[in-house]
Amino acid sequence: MNVLVLNASYEPLQNVDLRHAIRMLVREVAVVEEAEEGRTIGPFPVPRVLRLIRYVAMRWRHGRRPPWSKRGVYLRDRGLCGYCGKRGHTIDHVLPQSRGGGDTWENTVLACGRCNNRKGNRTPSEAGMVLRARLRVPRWDELVPRSA
Repeated sequence: MNVLVLNASYEPLQNVDLRHAIRMLVREVAVVEEAEEGRTIGPFPVPRVLRLIRYVAMRWRHGRRPPWSKRGVYLRDRGLCGYCGKRGHTIDHVLPQSRGGGDTWENTVLACGRCNNRKGNRTPSEAGMVLRARLRVPRWDELVPRSA
């Protein structure tokens, strides 16, 4: 079970496992913002969301763009294929890697297997496909998965 950790300003920082979350409560560096009803671990309610007591400066986030990752593309595109809008499972390079396209935010999109195979080693226009997704660098907070 993952627990979302918010900064003191309520901006999402990261997800931590339940064990780490309880340690944060024991050390009194965080408070429970949302908990599972009726469940406790010792004296603490089982948290879903924690908020830090003191603000943590995230300077590293503000000075540069997030590094590209497959997981990041999945989160940016919200798990949906950039061509048909169904569930996406693979990373597609808009300009194929064989033609010099790289692993960048502006060149990759989440795709379902069917669309990825249909596009093949071509650009979307060559394959007669429309790219519905906007290729962009995501914000840092989009890359923090929301805990359910």
